[in-house]
Amino acid sequence: MKKILEVAGFVLFVAGASGLVHEVTGWMPKFFGFLQLLPFLRGHEIYTNIVLAVVGVALMAASDRFPRRA
Repeated sequence: MKKILEVAGFVLFVAGASGLVHEVTGWMPKFFGFLQLLPFLRGHEIYTNIVLAVVGVALMAASDRFPRRA
């Protein structure tokens, strides 16, 4: 369970961070097209990318609550 949360958190953080850099600067290609699949989020890309990055960090922090299996 710990590894699943760590991987999911990392993927969400990278998706949010790369999307935020792309929206702000325009030079970094979008690696993950999460927002392109959801048309109701158009116009709110910056806020959604911030939320993705924060949720990713929260998942990685929450994974520390679970004990590591041997």
